[in-house]
Amino acid sequence: MTRLEAGAAAPAWTLPDAEGNQVSLSDFAGRKLILFCYPAAMTPGCTTEACDFRDNLGVLQAAGYALVGISPDAPEKLAEFTEKESLTYPLVSDEDKSVLTAYGAYGEKSLYGKTVVGVIRSTFVIDEEGKIELARYNVKATGHVASLAKALGVAA
Repeated sequence: MTRLEAGAAAPAWTLPDAEGNQVSLSDFAGRKLILFCYPAAMTPGCTTEACDFRDNLGVLQAAGYALVGISPDAPEKLAEFTEKESLTYPLVSDEDKSVLTAYGAYGEKSLYGKTVVGVIRSTFVIDEEGKIELARYNVKATGHVASLAKALGVAA
């Protein structure tokens, strides 16, 4: 399974957001981007993580970071999740899991002591030139944003 490391080129992508608009990695050229991969909208852990990013978005944006969430959910489900949780950043749909796979965020993982195949909760910080600045795999939903902010030197 692919694992991205600092300095690697971030795999390019273009995916539909909750409204069906196409969003691309190239849209963020010249800006720093936090791309977080989560298994499923409206599940407890994913809601915790998404709301934590929402609540800290101003701090991240003030430090120069844009934010995008990616999951295999259909755009309609992302729209429902965005509305229900008042999310203020784009969520994109990777229904065929090709982008998640390219980032090493889809594959075998341990879930309740069993090996399963699914989305590996991961976060990538991509620099202004489209290179991976930081790649974190198997992150915990709770406390992840604070840990990430600390690693980036941002007060969350």
